[in-house]
Amino acid sequence: MTIKFNAINDFNVENKTVLVRVDINSPVDPNSGVILDDTRMKLHSQTIKELSDKSAKTVILAHQSRPGKTDFTTLRQHAEVLTNNLGLKVTYIDSIFSSQAIDAINDMKKGEIILLENVRFFSEESISESPEKQSKTLLVKKLAPLFDLYVNDAFAAAHRSQPSLVGFTEVVPSAAGLIMESEFKTINAALKNVVKPCVFVLGGMKADDSIDVMENVLKNETADFILTTGLVANIILLARDVDIGETNKKFIEEKGYLPMIEKSRKLFKKYKDNIIYPKDVAIEDDDKRIDVAIDKIPNKPIFDIGIETIKDYAKIIRSSKTIFANGPAGVFENPNFAMGTEDLLNAIATSEGFSIIGGGHIAAAAVSMGFDEKMDHISSGGGACISLLAGKKLAAIDALENSAKKFKNKIK
Repeated sequence: MTIKFNAINDFNVENKTVLVRVDINSPVDPNSGVILDDTRMKLHSQTIKELSDKSAKTVILAHQSRPGKTDFTTLRQHAEVLTNNLGLKVTYIDSIFSSQAIDAINDMKKGEIILLENVRFFSEESISESPEKQSKTLLVKKLAPLFDLYVNDAFAAAHRSQPSLVGFTEVVPSAAGLIMESEFKTINAALKNVVKPCVFVLGGMKADDSIDVMENVLKNETADFILTTGLVANIILLARDVDIGETNKKFIEEKGYLPMIEKSRKLFKKYKDNIIYPKDVAIEDDDKRIDVAIDKIPNKPIFDIGIETIKDYAKIIRSSKTIFANGPAGVFENPNFAMGTEDLLNAIATSEGFSIIGGGHIAAAAVSMGFDEKMDHISSGGGACISLLAGKKLAAIDALENSAKKFKNKIK
């Protein structure tokens, strides 16, 4: 696989001012406001420390949540957590491009690190446009002249085309950070060098994305089997004319996924030997888990795949040489319905195959259930990971590749 973007090592960053876009969006306790998990900050610390060790003046740009959410807050606490993780002082600036922020950047000494305010406090960051248009936003016009290099390490947001993610690549020499580079290389290498048999375990709530993945990996013959769970499985069951109950049908309709039923029907007709759907599911009755065959589903919400399905799926997983998993099998946050997710993750962890776990909820489940150390790769970005699996281009990667062409004479 040929990498078409620049990396940090392609530049001499000593005493240079470097803007680094990271994704340290973290879960926050709604009552206390305390950050509950610093996994992403630990990940991005690698890139930040690399720059600081090479005597760069490092300015961090990041977001936390979005307007209207309870965890939409400042990055003051993030600076404190980053300081602890790095063992280096991270100075928090409570603005993005005010005169105070600009003066602080201009006054930096080599090796110093600054974290600017939540970039989503600025309304332009909610706009999705081409890199050329984003380069003309106030955010980019104000900050770009201050920097010698732009580094994008925010793989988890790489599928978005927002000013802080694609705008600077048009006007500043740019490079991928260590996480961005590693994620892109690992996932693409696994897709291009698949050892057979290969299985994809697709579940969770983002059914449209998962069905796009299904279509892509079956069309290019990457996958031997698709094991469907979660909302994806419910849609496949409907496509197979299984009565899943009005409650579950209505939920699919409310999510806007009715068009996915016909798409799934066509996929199944073409790849009926490759797409596997549950033979039983778990519903809740009187606060208890009840496993029922798919021809006996009552009008109650489906919360997990059933025990017999778990056994079948685990057997296929353990016989596979390459395993991709995205999305939990059910409502794993409820102990009564964690079985599907836990047992399938256990099968992946104890298999001899090479495993890639998508980001988001399935990654959180793997960590909380203690399987993370046994996985070959856990992606830091659910949306970006699933976009790559679906054969889609990532906006941030495209922007970095175009920047490499545009500024090819500016390296070193």
